[in-house]
Amino acid sequence: MEHVTIKMKKRLRNGLFLVMGLTCCFILRIGFIQLVQGKSLQQGAYEQQTLDRSVNAKRGTIYDATGKNILAISASVESITVNPIHIPADKKEALARFLADTYQLDYEKTLKKINKRSSIETIAKKVEKEDANRLRKWMQDNQITEGIHIDEDTKRYYPNQEMASQLIGFCGSDNQGLNGIEAKFDRMLIGKKGKILRQTDARGGEIEGTSEMYVPSQNGSDLILSVDATIQAIAEKYLKEACIDNVCTGGGNIVMMNPKTGDVLAMATYPNYNLNEPYEPNTEELKQNWDHLSGEEKNIALQQMWRNKAIADSYEPGSTFKLVTASAALEENLTTPDKAGEFHCTGSIEVAGVRMKCWRYYRPHGAESLREALMNSCNPVFIGLGEKLGKDKYYEYLEKFRFASKNRN
Repeated sequence: MEHVTIKMKKRLRNGLFLVMGLTCCFILRIGFIQLVQGKSLQQGAYEQQTLDRSVNAKRGTIYDATGKNILAISASVESITVNPIHIPADKKEALARFLADTYQLDYEKTLKKINKRSSIETIAKKVEKEDANRLRKWMQDNQITEGIHIDEDTKRYYPNQEMASQLIGFCGSDNQGLNGIEAKFDRMLIGKKGKILRQTDARGGEIEGTSEMYVPSQNGSDLILSVDATIQAIAEKYLKEACIDNVCTGGGNIVMMNPKTGDVLAMATYPNYNLNEPYEPNTEELKQNWDHLSGEEKNIALQQMWRNKAIADSYEPGSTFKLVTASAALEENLTTPDKAGEFHCTGSIEVAGVRMKCWRYYRPHGAESLREALMNSCNPVFIGLGEKLGKDKYYEYLEKFRFASKNRN
């Protein structure tokens, strides 16, 4: 009898230890779920129970220096999404056919989206209101009141089409700046997206009796450039004529600045492209060969087309750098602007055993002042001034002018 009692006590003790062990495991598991996984699980539950449709903000308008000429503007369009669960099964094929025909979509891909077991599928973006109204009428004719959403969206337009195309850049399908000014100032222009929220059931379906909550978007800030549209148009016109007349196969660039302020008044590139169709070839030669190019070759061609060579490509500054040499020499009191006959051009100058010619070596400039040397773009005068400055002092001025650094701020 005593032996049986001891055996029962052992079983009770072991059972108690087991219960306590399981209880500790449950407590640890609950703590892990609550403290470690809590935020992610809470977020997952929110996403599962909420239908969240984003509403793009209007990007800020880009103006020229006058504040009157619009270079880029956003207009209201609409986006189309579907909740496949709430579309009647007998209407899905007809809906897919209508959407494919109306918005130039692939029928099979559209039907696949409509047949998915998901809460939301994007069908088309940047739809003009007139085309969206055709869908509204189709829904009314087919007595469909839910499962298809037509929401506010925005689309970027460029009224002047090709003007300053490489400078302004363009936007992607999600309203983000991809190139040029649009990309550089994207955070300022893009604004903040809005939302359309609705509670859903476990299957992602809408819950009767609940209403949508609309969180409005915040439009982006406007931007005024230093570029003057009139000056830009004139620069582009004469650049095009010069490139065609001189058969410049590599194109050309013009940058026009206000010498007193450094403001860029025009930045033209030829050939340019239509900002409203940034993925279309921009020259006749490219259009003829486009269908024969590989995907990689097309991408390279587009990158070249979009490239703003005026600021992206390196080049020798040439005679424009004579202003730097002249400024340094004046600052060091090595010369004065208008001392007659201070310099004498013989047509060339020798440096380290190498003879460098003046561009008018065949008829030298002769006696001239610094001002006249600048007007004549006389090479020997500024080579001589550079020697007088000395390499250390000259480099010091290059640093002061910030030519020795890639920092563009």
